[in-house]
Amino acid sequence: MRNKKGFENDIEIFKLLFEGISEGVIVVDKSKSIIELNTSACEMFGYTCDELVGQHLDVLIPSKFHQKHKTYTDQYLSTPKRRQMGIGKELYGVTKDGHEFPVEVGLNPFKLKNEDFVMSMVTDITIRKENEVVIERLNLELERKIQRRTEELEQTIRKLTSLNKALEIEINKRKIAEAKTKDALQKERELSELKTKFLSLVSHEFKTPLSGILTSTSLIGKYQKTDQQDKRDKHLKTIKNKVHYLTGILNDFLSVERLETGKVTYNYEDFSLVNLVNEVIYGANITLKEGQNLHYPKDVEDVTLKQDKNVIELIFSNLLSNAIKYSPEHTDIYFKVDTTDEKILKFEIQDQGIGIPAEDQKHIFQRYFRAENALLNQGTGIGLNIVKDHLENLNGKIKFESKENIGTIFFIEIPKRHE
Repeated sequence: MRNKKGFENDIEIFKLLFEGISEGVIVVDKSKSIIELNTSACEMFGYTCDELVGQHLDVLIPSKFHQKHKTYTDQYLSTPKRRQMGIGKELYGVTKDGHEFPVEVGLNPFKLKNEDFVMSMVTDITIRKENEVVIERLNLELERKIQRRTEELEQTIRKLTSLNKALEIEINKRKIAEAKTKDALQKERELSELKTKFLSLVSHEFKTPLSGILTSTSLIGKYQKTDQQDKRDKHLKTIKNKVHYLTGILNDFLSVERLETGKVTYNYEDFSLVNLVNEVIYGANITLKEGQNLHYPKDVEDVTLKQDKNVIELIFSNLLSNAIKYSPEHTDIYFKVDTTDEKILKFEIQDQGIGIPAEDQKHIFQRYFRAENALLNQGTGIGLNIVKDHLENLNGKIKFESKENIGTIFFIEIPKRHE
């Protein structure tokens, strides 16, 4: 008999039950004395079973945990119930030779013959702890590898991003270069087309007047009699008109060249508005067709202007020349001047000519462009372009209203004095 109080039969029952369990089983009474344990528990702690029966439970607990264990077990015995011991805490046992090892303990209170007992199921979790340490170490190594790989991946991504940006910049540069090349080629083609068109225009526009001049010169020689003066005058007027026309074309071509190369210079000077109007009207009257009437203000206020007189005269001569050229005989042409504004001088040139087709009006100031209904008339298609460029350079403006077969009105504004 290894315990007291006459539990011999009960102990035998315990032994039969306990020996079939692989975990260590320890039974203690309310004074925490060991009354029974199985072979697994004895082997786990390195004792023989006879050495432990009757011993206080503290013999199996490291001395440094005795006080905490006493407090813990006292609380448990006051309200005993089945549960795991030390949930959330690490528990240790100690062998006979002093070796500490981690354990997991399940508590099962029970009564026997009106006395309280606690059966503890003890499991040596050393291997599990070692595995946990290994797993934790492996996890830590894995985390480090993941972190290192993540950093490497981020670095690779940064490099790729940088390369992509560099590639995008290079692609954009190539696109810009290609666009510039295409633009240059387009401009080269346009220039080639303009040159071809220019040569064609020059050939046509010069050939016809020169032929007229040559014909009139030949015919003048035939009219030698005194009473044939009117015929001579007719051919002389033809020659004069053709020369005037050719001079205008040459001036237009020179103006285009200067405007394109930026070599045009303006000579700003004070001059009389009345003198300007008289000179413009005088030049226009020479080219009037049969029955055409040019109306202009004969009592215009004599304002002193400060602009480039020659350029202003060129602008109005060009516009009046167009009005005369594109209007039929026996029509009226109006040249109006408005000096009421303190700083701006306003002009209107109105004709009763062929007008500008609606679909052509947006192109009318483009160089070499000629409206569809004007192709049979002499012209280079550069006059209005020159007028617009000069006016913009002089801080002026030009716009127009036109209806086909009714006529056109050009509105011009220009500062009275160039600042």
